[in-house]
Amino acid sequence: MGVERPPSVFPAQGKRKIMTVSYFLSPEWMIDGTGSPCRKNAAIGIQGETIVSIVDSTEIREKSQDDSFPRIVDLRGFTVLPCLVDSHVHLVMSGSNDPEVRERQLVSGYSEAGDRIQHHLQEHFRYGVLALRDGGDRHGYTLRYRDNLSGPSRSPYVSAVFAGKAWHREGRYGGLIGRVPLKSKGIAESVAREGDQSDVIKVVNSGLNSLREFGKQTLPQFGFQEFKDLWNMARRLEKKVMVHANGIEPVSIPVDAGCDSIEHGFFMGRENLEKMAEKGIFWVPTAVTMEAYSRLMKDDAKISDIARRNLDHQLEQIRIARECGVRTAMGTDAGSPGVDHGKAVIEEMKLFMDAGYSLEEAVMCATSAGADLLGFTEIGQLKPGMNAGFLVVPGPPSKLPDSLESIQMIWRNGKMVYEKCAVTPDPSGDQNHRMDE
Repeated sequence: MGVERPPSVFPAQGKRKIMTVSYFLSPEWMIDGTGSPCRKNAAIGIQGETIVSIVDSTEIREKSQDDSFPRIVDLRGFTVLPCLVDSHVHLVMSGSNDPEVRERQLVSGYSEAGDRIQHHLQEHFRYGVLALRDGGDRHGYTLRYRDNLSGPSRSPYVSAVFAGKAWHREGRYGGLIGRVPLKSKGIAESVAREGDQSDVIKVVNSGLNSLREFGKQTLPQFGFQEFKDLWNMARRLEKKVMVHANGIEPVSIPVDAGCDSIEHGFFMGRENLEKMAEKGIFWVPTAVTMEAYSRLMKDDAKISDIARRNLDHQLEQIRIARECGVRTAMGTDAGSPGVDHGKAVIEEMKLFMDAGYSLEEAVMCATSAGADLLGFTEIGQLKPGMNAGFLVVPGPPSKLPDSLESIQMIWRNGKMVYEKCAVTPDPSGDQNHRMDE
């Protein structure tokens, strides 16, 4: 359902009016998700589900004694930012590093998988991730979960885009998350014939990153014409195409033929990044996966060292992407070994900052950039006309991203849906959702 923008709260001319505002949120600091510097002492005017104005808090505090003035939620000492977006997760898998646990998860039936999906959605909510994109599972359980939701969603506050079963070449990597094209059919025709019910089309075009040989690249799985045909088919279906690809050639083929995002993109090189910037193709680096491997594999010095070198190389590519102007969205690959749902966003944000992004730019990658990639037009930024959804974290922005460990409040659709403790009443009058009960 669209969010209709109410009339301006503070018109450009004439006497200022505040009657369209139901209440104000008045944090000490606000990060708006655009990459702009943090704003101090902003007041966010809300009506219904929508942000209708953002003004200086001094303009409203002096009027707050008037009984007819809208209620003010005083959040001095807190930072407000948009709800987060994780652009690459795998909800059917946990971040466990235990091989037996991971194997059980791969072969489990829908009942068990559905419970796991639900739990992981709750974990995303706990860390302020209220929108995400699932990158695929071999059985299509995520689509079944989506389609089995009747009435109010079991996770009503987390919006999700599902790839369902990804596509990979027979005999190549990808069986863990998908399927192969129909016999004697190309990938585009297979998508058309299968009546793909996914929200986004996921294609695997390379292998995994080697943890035994630094910088090893694999051959592409599909050619230029196959991607071109798929791109044209996807446009007709009004679906986006996300491509798992590492290495120069596996990335360059879909970038040249047409795609919406490159997932992972390890060792793809500056030339590909420059082309992606020119074409407006998103990149989802998932750098935290290599940080996790380097940490988990300490007992194997060689693997740990190569994982660390892979990470360092990816951070350099992220730095180049920022320099080139690539549209970079934050995704964690949560469900990979050592990459926990929800919490991993904190580590990925830190890695972006290690690569030269400012805090505000890292927040942008984890909010508005992800929202744009996933097609959510009403979230990701704090500005008039957008959905009134945001996170409230304790302390100044300098405490981020670690302060996401202790989110004080979560707002969605103009209502407080989670409160850690009773800081202030919910002006909407709705019951709060307390995660710590």
